[in-house]
Amino acid sequence: MNYPDSIQQLINLLSKLPGIGKKSAERLGFYILSAPDEFALSLASTLKQIKSQIKNCRICGNYTEDDICAICSSTKRDRSRICVVEDPRDVFIIESLKLFDGLYHILFGIISPLDGISSEDLNIEPLIERIKKDSIKEIIFALSPTAEGETTIMYISKLLAPYPAKITKLAYGLPVGSNIRYADLVTLAKSFLRREDLKGDGP
Repeated sequence: MNYPDSIQQLINLLSKLPGIGKKSAERLGFYILSAPDEFALSLASTLKQIKSQIKNCRICGNYTEDDICAICSSTKRDRSRICVVEDPRDVFIIESLKLFDGLYHILFGIISPLDGISSEDLNIEPLIERIKKDSIKEIIFALSPTAEGETTIMYISKLLAPYPAKITKLAYGLPVGSNIRYADLVTLAKSFLRREDLKGDGP
């Protein structure tokens, strides 16, 4: 027996979420159906609201409800350091460490030829423009230590070589091939504190 079209459509949509297979999508779909109407309506309203109100910060690319995110607009941040990350989620992870008080820049991906992602697909040019016009002393790469992450770091480091800013990356406290989003906070904190100098300009 086939599900009614509306239920099947809900299951199909849920199954497109990361890590959600057909069985999980069915379970979630039927949970939504059996939940009180207030829950389903609130979920729908929240999804609509988040898609209409959340945007990318015009400076760093982070998620925000304003044109400029709270970090970029804060007067308490160290504006001489920029931490380069792959995804907005990484900002929230690093912020939870309470070790970094500088600014961020989101690339929205890493160079991955197998996935059809090249340097042109990344948010690199705005980063270079920020370094040109601002007094940046250090660029910190907080990308996952995968082959793709290392390739991205090397590529951007070459573009940034002419500028005086120190260039560092997270130390190898993180297992090679891992993703920083899945690292425990202690390991990530140690990697951040022991970051490596890529330009060899000294401390």
